[in-house]
Amino acid sequence: MSTNVQVYEQYKRTSVETSPPGKLLLMLYNGCIKNIENARIAINEKNPGLAHEKIVKAQDIIIELMATLNMDYDISQRLLSVYDYIYNQMVEANIKKDVELLDEIHTFLVDLRNTWQDAIGKVQNTSPDNTSRQNFSVTG
Repeated sequence: MSTNVQVYEQYKRTSVETSPPGKLLLMLYNGCIKNIENARIAINEKNPGLAHEKIVKAQDIIIELMATLNMDYDISQRLLSVYDYIYNQMVEANIKKDVELLDEIHTFLVDLRNTWQDAIGKVQNTSPDNTSRQNFSVTG
């Protein structure tokens, strides 16, 4: 591995390790969305192997989101159901290489990401000293 690649990988790792929970949540959503977009492109370009790889990466992110849910909150059970649905749709899209299913998944993910982004912004803006940014509880 070249030195530049190693430095970039270390930068990415440090960026993730030092990010507040709300930012990490958005990074997960953005990664999932990007993988779905890339899977869609791969299907359209008749590259099923790459599509499979990208969908599996998106599935791994959904599993991570499911694992980080704090089940002490009522909303977490609802989010778990949504994530489970999205995951199952990804499995189906991967089997069929179905762009329409990926479009549906993409819409759900963008809506969820935007909702979380708004919520995180409101929490950060309502704190008089902005310490809420550090204390934001990720319920994924």
